[in-house]
Amino acid sequence: MKIALFVHSLRSDWNHGNAHFLRGVASELVHRGHAVTAFEPRDAWSAQNLAREQGAAALDAWREAYPEIPVRTYDLAALDLGEALDGVALALVHEWSDPALVARLGQERARRPGLRLLFHDTHHRAITRPEELARNDLSRYDGVLAFGRVLAEVYRARGWGPRAWVWHEAADVRRFRPAPPEAEREGDLVFVGNWGDDERTAELREFLLEPVRALGLSASVYGVRYPDAGRRALAAAGVAYRGWLANHRAPGVLARHRVTVHVPRRPYAEALPGIPTIRPFEALACGVPLVCAPWDDVEGLFRPGRDYLVARDGAEMRRHLRAILSEPGLARALAASGLEIVRARHTCAHRVDELLAVAAELGAGG
Repeated sequence: MKIALFVHSLRSDWNHGNAHFLRGVASELVHRGHAVTAFEPRDAWSAQNLAREQGAAALDAWREAYPEIPVRTYDLAALDLGEALDGVALALVHEWSDPALVARLGQERARRPGLRLLFHDTHHRAITRPEELARNDLSRYDGVLAFGRVLAEVYRARGWGPRAWVWHEAADVRRFRPAPPEAEREGDLVFVGNWGDDERTAELREFLLEPVRALGLSASVYGVRYPDAGRRALAAAGVAYRGWLANHRAPGVLARHRVTVHVPRRPYAEALPGIPTIRPFEALACGVPLVCAPWDDVEGLFRPGRDYLVARDGAEMRRHLRAILSEPGLARALAASGLEIVRARHTCAHRVDELLAVAAELGAGG
């Protein structure tokens, strides 16, 4: 089947976690024999920031891990959708896309009976800033893929009914996998994540900085958009700030540490329960013990307490980290259980199965 992905960016994962999952999905589709092309705007915000910070060559760095995915950049005013959609049976349109593109694709869908068009929503905007989502004309779309049940229910309440499917993110296990046993450790704890635009500033202090300082751990943080005050807070807690990390290099970084933590942004923890975002999937796929700040796994994706530990406050985070670092048996059990659940339920191959089932239900490809 010929498939088109209209994304914000695959070339850049600078403050853009959706690139992780979509790269994995595109790769899995290609490996199954589908003809996939990804389209992204030449001036994508994430790509511009990556090039500005790391140099233009950084936009090609992901190719070493994903050489099989064709990506075409475009200027919206000059984009020939007739050519882009020629022969395409299924198109996914990510919610970071320009509303003008969203509308034009809907118009093309009306002219193409063989095309099925899906809107892919992976953000809390539908609940926290609904007026922004309302700018998208989805009237001619065939359905919505929402990355959690609570978000899918928002679309169902707006009239999408059974055409709003839950499509969680997942780990790309072709790249995210455990390190060999002989891998050397260079630190106790690593956190891979961005500052978060004040959506988790207090949480990072409680669940990351204070536990590291109190326990005297050797710790590193990778991510972008850390303000000067944030960097000073890291330094005061004894945490080394390492800057941007190309996501395909994250497995090697995780492998060099004994534990990692997940601190969800407040809108996800409060407004979108059941949506962990992609970092826990990737950490568990690498067989690294994980401790999470509170989020409610209302959809039963994992087995809290078995696949990872949950810290309800900073004191409990300190206790969990101390236990993992001092009890090798506990660390091994968590790592094994987390890896087991990801491989059984949460890989990009599982999500491609779900996507192709939706496509078949819609009659894509004939």
